Amino acid sequence: MKVKVFDEGHEEDLENAINAFIKEEEPEIFDIKFSVGASVFAEEQVFCFSALIVYR
Repeated sequence: MKVKVFDEGHEEDLENAINAFIKEEEPEIFDIKFSVGASVFAEEQVFCFSALIVYR
């Protein structure tokens, strides 16, 4: 088993990164964990969209 971590600042970028990984590697996926973090920096909201894929 292996894991792959993705971390992007926009949800569409996360989708694109995961889809590219799946297309390129054609992994057997066992699980996907998704997380969103948000904070405020200098009056601007900053988001972090993350996913961890467990695969073989």
